[in-house]
Amino acid sequence: MSRRATGDKDPGLTGPARGAWDWIVPIPSRTSSPARRTPLGSPWWRHSVCYQIYVRSFADANGDGIGDMAGIEQRLPYLAELGVDSVWITPFYTSPQHDHGYDVADYRDVDPLFGTLADFDAMLGRAHELDIRVIVDLVPNHTSSEHPWFQDALAGSPEARERYVFRDGRGRDGATPPNNWRSIFGGPAWTRAEDGQWYLHMFDGTQPDLNWWNPEVGDEFESILRFWLDRGVDGFRIDVAHGLYTPGDLADKRRGEKMPMWDQPEVHEVYRRWHKVLEEYDGERMAVAEAWTDSPEAMARYIRSDELQQAFNFHWLGARWSAAAFRDVVTETLAAVGLVDATATWVLSNHDVVRHVTRYGGGPVGLARGRAAVLTMLGLPGSSYIYQGEELGLEEVEVEPEHRQDPAFFRGGQVGRDGCRVPMPWSGSAPPFGFGPGDGQPWLPQPRAWEDLTVEAQEQDADSTLSFYRAVLATRREVTAGIGDEVTILRTAPGTLAFRRGEALVCMVNCGSRNAKLPSEAGELILSSGPLATPGILPPDTAAWFRPV
Repeated sequence: MSRRATGDKDPGLTGPARGAWDWIVPIPSRTSSPARRTPLGSPWWRHSVCYQIYVRSFADANGDGIGDMAGIEQRLPYLAELGVDSVWITPFYTSPQHDHGYDVADYRDVDPLFGTLADFDAMLGRAHELDIRVIVDLVPNHTSSEHPWFQDALAGSPEARERYVFRDGRGRDGATPPNNWRSIFGGPAWTRAEDGQWYLHMFDGTQPDLNWWNPEVGDEFESILRFWLDRGVDGFRIDVAHGLYTPGDLADKRRGEKMPMWDQPEVHEVYRRWHKVLEEYDGERMAVAEAWTDSPEAMARYIRSDELQQAFNFHWLGARWSAAAFRDVVTETLAAVGLVDATATWVLSNHDVVRHVTRYGGGPVGLARGRAAVLTMLGLPGSSYIYQGEELGLEEVEVEPEHRQDPAFFRGGQVGRDGCRVPMPWSGSAPPFGFGPGDGQPWLPQPRAWEDLTVEAQEQDADSTLSFYRAVLATRREVTAGIGDEVTILRTAPGTLAFRRGEALVCMVNCGSRNAKLPSEAGELILSSGPLATPGILPPDTAAWFRPV
């Protein structure tokens, strides 16, 4: 995505300066009482706010420059104070870390880099004490090349090879890959083994794709689910949920065609099986799909009543800074999930994309738009996912080539995803900004310009982005408790989007370049993302909540 997003407003216009949140209506301070939960009769995940923890970059307890389980446990009170209902933790399983944990060698243990199973259990127990649910990342599309199954396959075991996608090559001596498929990270999607056969990997060569046509694979992953459910996890984020099944003919990809293994109908049988497993456990266990689909309707197929509970709404994340684009995503998404009696999810950033403050233009403009976008997102029905650091207003970091570690950079020459993964700044005036004990830079270096963006600095500033997020999350809990999911789009000026949720909330966002008149339905101001200097007017790059009249 571009460094500067385009939309309904001239990106060169200056947004409001950071601060001045004194127009926020005061609210009661947050506690860790069960009253924070979703109202009775509605599963907790339907309207939750989930905080994504990129485990390597959240908090380091032992001083090696890499985040770990003990670091997460130590920082859980911060998340409770922030106001989230749950956390999603990226893969922490045993792994050679070629793709930072998304290459799993043992799905039933914690990598020593991050601690032990006992450390995980302690973190999970502390989270539950704080009334925070824990979602763990599951990677079913591929394993690590160091997984015992794949090592057996390389050693020539026919049974083990059937668990992956091995094929003979084409051309003289089979020296050409079986088809023209390309890896998501760049280069061919095939690597040749020493005996001459090729194996499929839609990502890095160290991440061989599993053969989901083999019943052993499905049985193994049901066992993995039960292992973590028995330990008490509340849910799973399913990596590459739209993948898994590879068409048997392995035909060449035609020009303009999406990858043939994406969104195959057989994946839905997998999730029907997993739904039954989750139902066996108390506590409203759940799963959310990372499914990059072509439309909200395709996304909604993953959340039918007998499949997964949620699927990420990447159409919201991918929308440009535009009221028209936001309106289309909202209306199409709510229509699609309504047909399957599910709720929507909303997300602006994660560990795989450029941070949204940067996508929206960066600097004061991007920050103003980012605050307006999150206020709009949190006003919508369903659950929202927040990526670590966005509550601090962090932007994408320009990581120098010598520090880059993303396989997408090395394999395909892409800029890669390191810039959104730089470790969190917690305190102090210089790196590592309290990320861990010691004075050295963490695994990805932090910019010195983050001095004013640390948690410590922002906690002392009532006008900070962190203070804004805390106020928004607490206000959301008060305003939207118990209301339905119905949304009415209101008539407003071009460049703006406004919607109403019953008798509880009117939300409006101005993506245009001019001041906009508020809709007649907007009554008393609840809070806004920037100053409202003129009554009845919403400035550019600003969103606000009102009580309906």
